Amino acid sequence: MRPPNLQRLFLSGLLTLLPIWLTWVVVKFVFVLLSDISKPLVEPLLQDLAFAHPQALGWLGAAWVQTALALIATVAVILLTGALARRVVGQTLLRWFESLIRRIPLASTIYGSARQLLDILQTKPDGTQRVVLVDFPHTEMKSIGFVTKVMREEGTGRELAAVYVPTTPNPTSGYLEIVPVEKITPTDWSVDQAMSFIISGGAVSPATIPFSVPSATAAAAAPDQDVPR
Repeated sequence: MRPPNLQRLFLSGLLTLLPIWLTWVVVKFVFVLLSDISKPLVEPLLQDLAFAHPQALGWLGAAWVQTALALIATVAVILLTGALARRVVGQTLLRWFESLIRRIPLASTIYGSARQLLDILQTKPDGTQRVVLVDFPHTEMKSIGFVTKVMREEGTGRELAAVYVPTTPNPTSGYLEIVPVEKITPTDWSVDQAMSFIISGGAVSPATIPFSVPSATAAAAAPDQDVPR
């Protein structure tokens, strides 16, 4: 009987554990981020309760309990905010908050830019395509990007696209590229499909994917693949 091939065993184990590890990294990042938001408020309250009633509520002093309750509190606030945002009173409060933010120079720039980016990614105008491929980091490689705006080059009038290129597995960080429109490869992917591809490190992907920039003839024959304006 031949001994097992250690290289194959290692590769098989690595391919089995990699998706689990990747899922854990993303979930841990999201959970820690959410729990840290409420922890400064929840942790002192739980510690006071545990100190005041050590017999009945001493378990509230455990770190994992505080993290879990802080996460629940943050999720509850997010759900409550979502519910309010769909009602008149919530929209009124949001407009009041935005008007307050606009009076703070740096905060207004950050909030306005983030708000516009999220609005762009959540909506897809008719006849346009948001998800594209760009040559990054060089011409023989492609990266998935989201077109956020189309501008014109000063002097020549050539169309340039502002493309946000997210990183894997955390799409909240990334790069901003200014790319000539003719250098962009359009796709028929939705934002959700692109996000799944990015977060999974390419594991969740369709069987085929465009790679080459379409010719002018092909682009004219497929107007529904145009870049958003």
